[in-house]
This record gives sequence, C-alpha cells and structure tokens, in this order.
Amino acid sequence: MLLCKTISISTFKQNLNYLEKLRCCDLSIFLRKHSTNRLELAYQMIKDKCDSKKLPKDVDVKAVFACNELDLREVNVYGFDYDYTLACYKPSMDYLLYNLGRQTLIEKYKYPQPISQLQYKPGYAIRGLHYDIQKGVLLKLDSFLQIQFGSVYRGLTALSNDEVLQLYRNRIIPIAAVEYSRSDDTQGKMVQLADLFSVPEMGLLCDVTDYFERNHIDYHPEILFRDVKNSVRLSHPVMHSIVGQNVSEYIKHNADLRIFFQRLVEAGKKLFLVTNSPFKFVNKGMEMLVGRDWKEFFDVIIVQARKPKFFTDKSRPIRVYDDKIGSHVWDRVVKLEKGIIYYEGTVKQLQDMTNWRGHQVLYFGDHPYSDLADVTLEHGWRTGAIINELTHEIETLNRTDFKRNANWLQMLTGLIEEHQDCEDPDEQKVFAQWMQERDCLRNDIKIIFNRQFGSVFRTYHNPTYFSRRLFRFADIYTSNITNLLSYSVNHTFYPRRGVMPHEYISYFV
Repeated sequence: MLLCKTISISTFKQNLNYLEKLRCCDLSIFLRKHSTNRLELAYQMIKDKCDSKKLPKDVDVKAVFACNELDLREVNVYGFDYDYTLACYKPSMDYLLYNLGRQTLIEKYKYPQPISQLQYKPGYAIRGLHYDIQKGVLLKLDSFLQIQFGSVYRGLTALSNDEVLQLYRNRIIPIAAVEYSRSDDTQGKMVQLADLFSVPEMGLLCDVTDYFERNHIDYHPEILFRDVKNSVRLSHPVMHSIVGQNVSEYIKHNADLRIFFQRLVEAGKKLFLVTNSPFKFVNKGMEMLVGRDWKEFFDVIIVQARKPKFFTDKSRPIRVYDDKIGSHVWDRVVKLEKGIIYYEGTVKQLQDMTNWRGHQVLYFGDHPYSDLADVTLEHGWRTGAIINELTHEIETLNRTDFKRNANWLQMLTGLIEEHQDCEDPDEQKVFAQWMQERDCLRNDIKIIFNRQFGSVFRTYHNPTYFSRRLFRFADIYTSNITNLLSYSVNHTFYPRRGVMPHEYISYFV
C-alpha cells in the first residue's frame, strides 16, 4: 500500500510557496505544469485533513431506519410473518438444515457417500447473492447489475477478474437474467437467494461443487442446484419436528416480544399472523417466546399460507385448521374469527372478510419478495423488513478501523477524481500508486464484513442488488421486531433526504 514520502519542514515551506505562486497563475498554466511535487503535497494535505477529522458517531444497533415516510398513527393493523421475523434462529438452525440437506442428497438423490464428511462453514456466504444455474457460480451484484469482482466463486474457489470476464464477456449482467419473477420456473440464468434459510443452502451448494471440482467429477450445475434446493426443502418437515422437541436450542429468546404485543393491543391495534410454517411448529416457538396464551393477541392466524401465492392467487379457498386433530377440515369459511387457526387462502379473502386495506395495514417480514413486494405493489400495504444481519452490519460500521478506512477511501477517491487527467509519465506513476492504495482500502473494507462477499448492503461503493429491492419494497427496516418498543405507536419515521450527485456541492456533507 502506498504511503506518501515524509516531507521535511523546509520542503513543505517550499511547496507552500509553490502553491502560492500557482494561485496567482492562470488556471490553464497551472494545469499545464507537470510536477510530482504537487501530487505528493496534495496527497499529504488530504491525508492530514483525514487524520484530523473526528470519527463519525456510532449507529444505534436497535434503531429503525426509514426508506419511506411512515406515520404509525395511520396504522390500525399489524401483520407478521413468523420465521426470522417473530422467531429469530440461532446458528444451530443453519447447521441443522445443512446436515439434513446433505443427508437427503445422499439418501434420495444418491450423491457420493464421501460428501457426508462435508461440514457447514459459518460465515462463508451472505444473503442476497445470485447463483448462475448455467455456469455454476455464486456471485454478488450491485444495484446496477454490475458484478463485484473478487466476489465470484465456483464452489469455494474465487474466480479471477479475467476468469469472470471470460465467463460473462462483460461485468454487467442483463436485467432479463436476474429480475425477480413470481414463477417457480427457473428458466432465467440466475436465482437470487434472498432469505436466511438460503444461507445454509448456499453453503451446501458451494461445498458439493468444491467436492466435485477437487475430485474431477463431471456434474451439471443446474441439476446440482435443483437437487440441493429440493433436498433442503424436503428437509423442512424433519427440521420442524426436531426444533419442536427442543425449541430453546434453535430459537433466540426474546422477552420483549410479549411486551410489544401487549402495547399494540392496549393501543387498540389489530394483529394478524400469516406464515408458511405449519401450526405445530409455530405454536411451539410462540409458546416459548410469548407464552401459552399467545393466540389471544392475534385477531387472525393463518398458517401454511404458501406465500407468495397467498398474495398473488385469486381463488384458493381458506380453510380451518383443527389443532386438536392436527389437520384442516372441510367447513366453508365465511368469516375470520379470533382463536381459530386458518390454513392457506388468499390476501383477497383476508381483506374482504376483515376490511383491512391499504395504508392502515403494516406487514412485517424478512423476505423482500414473498413477504413485502406484492403487498406493497398490489395492495398498498405499508411494510417493514426484519433484517437480522443488520446487527452485524452496524457493529462493523461502528468499528474504529472501519470508520478510518471508509473516511480515507472517500477522501482518497476525491483526490483521484480531481487529479486523474494528468498526462505526464511521472505523474501517472504517482496516480497509479493512488489507485493501488484505493484498491487495497476497498478490499480491507470488504473483508471486515465478510471475507468472501463483503457487506449484505453494499458492494465496493454501490448498494447491492438486495439493498435496491429492500429499499424499494420496505417502508422501514430494522434488525429485530421489538426494536419498535423504542418508539411510540404514534411515531412518524422520516427518511433522510439523500444527496443526489448534482446536489452534492450545495449540501453540508
């Protein structure tokens, strides 16, 4: 990494005199002068300014962040998903799903027995990545669909920039290859892994790919992807049973959840639950989190909703689930009653039977697509995203080494932008050293979040594709649902006025 040469006091004074003379010259004369002295001095002055700046304040880990203005006084109905929204899982859940998926690959799909020795690697992958089902690589895209170099992996092996360009012939992916579709058909080239249950799935996918690559076993990337996906999906009923037998081993305790529900009910708010999980699984978790009387807080409870179909289908009937016999019954449902467990159905029936519509409904989920996209785009509900990884992201933002590197990267990039048009060969060498230092800084900032893929929310500079969709579909987001206890039920969340590129100079930044 480049460090500027130490400048003596006498040299420093000479440089100041030099700058003073330049100030008196015409700008065109200044630009025609070629001297590495001016670059070195400019570098040192910016570096000294950066070092003297006070580091930014820490971000509150429990804060709620606004993408769109949201007045809670207008919200009369609160809806919730269950998994990773009300129930936040411990790392043991990732190990369980990985191991069950690996076992299914061997037993059902007859994968080689040696893959039973593969072990889950916590922290390898992050949410929001894309898997190219034709090329068999896992990669990270920014909000402009640009590939982040250094974050493209086949199995456990990072691909070089040249290898990436050989694969794609471009660093920008066509929008048709990545745009989300409601269809389960994966005829497109890429699939985004957008929920936390996909993290162990990604880990298993990469480990098996690595096993095949290391042992020179021919395989089809799309077949492998589908087999891993189906194996993890088929493992869910077994996972439900195992977790139900020892809930505290897999679900994080949250004593504030009952307090949160009580406050909403006391404020006259209606509550409902719509989840894809089965009732017995949800009941075990909610009894631990809230108490055996947890159902009394909810006006409507719908399980096995099959989102996103719950939000998109028009005519699928809602049915009653009899928790005593453990099955749904054939009775026609003409109204939704408190204390009754419902099964499947559609959002149209929910709205027609309750008259809960539009901006009076605030629905919380963890998945930008199956939880948030359709309810905001099609039904005008307000939405809140629960992003568990936000805790790690903010704790990383608050680290002193991150703040210093991020500040210096920003100022160094400004210096590069200002002096990039130099043509003198000696100046170009200095400029190349600045670019090398910038690359080192960007990589240091990336690996502080995650060595392979960096931050969930940002590539080197731009927001990630995941961030783009999250900010589009969520009015607010936070790391835990009970963070809302820090705000009144009449609170208004205001988004920060972002600075657009053409506004930058006119703002205090």
